[in-house]
Amino acid sequence: MKTLKISAIIFTLVMFANISTFAQKISGLQIIENVYNRPVGDDMTADLKMTLINSSGNERVRKIKQFSRDFGEVEKKIMFFVSPADVKNTSFMSWSYDEAGKDDDQWIYLPALKKTKRISSDSKSDYFMGSDFTYDDLGDRKPTDDNHKLLREEKLNGEDCYVVESTPKDPDYMYSKTVTWIIKGKWIGLKKDFYDEDGEYLKTLTVNKYENIKGFYIITHTEMNNVQKNHKTVMELTNVKINTGIPKSKFTERMMTRGI
Repeated sequence: MKTLKISAIIFTLVMFANISTFAQKISGLQIIENVYNRPVGDDMTADLKMTLINSSGNERVRKIKQFSRDFGEVEKKIMFFVSPADVKNTSFMSWSYDEAGKDDDQWIYLPALKKTKRISSDSKSDYFMGSDFTYDDLGDRKPTDDNHKLLREEKLNGEDCYVVESTPKDPDYMYSKTVTWIIKGKWIGLKKDFYDEDGEYLKTLTVNKYENIKGFYIITHTEMNNVQKNHKTVMELTNVKINTGIPKSKFTERMMTRGI
């Protein structure tokens, strides 16, 4: 009788542990929301080096100064091209809204034309300045724009990750799905595979380095590898400064034409 009681107690404890674990299981949506809401400070200034690498291994380097600030309901970003000469004084600005269903506003200033152009929704799939990032990639896609499914949990580069598949609710969206490896607890997307409209593997975004700056995890080195074009874009952030009090006036069309 004593053995049966002990067995019953053990069985009950095991069942309770399994039920508790199941109850605490995180959903794909919750994971993506944690990534979307990961704190990165109120504002940030940084130098950005963009390296474009073609199929022959030839490189083109572009240097950029960028600024971002979170205003609560909207996050604003602006970047100014510093070199080389053929892109110098070009600027790009993006406003990303928290409001569900509201698309990002984006503008690009082309000094040769002395004109600021608004990026239309039809142009969001275009590639930005010869890179492997589309204009849409540069915005902040809302978690509610996609359906998310937790596929599995596994290690990547020594980090414990959730692997989440995201499929767009809009059937006309440029990607049929993405698969993202997200570091548990840090909520950093360590790797992201993109699939084109036909479901074919298109490109991979890899985070090669992130740093803890003033208590915030900041991604400082990424690589977008487009396998269909055999082309690659490397982004390196340096001289990162957080919470310096960037003024609201920095993020205007007038500032785009004036430059840094």
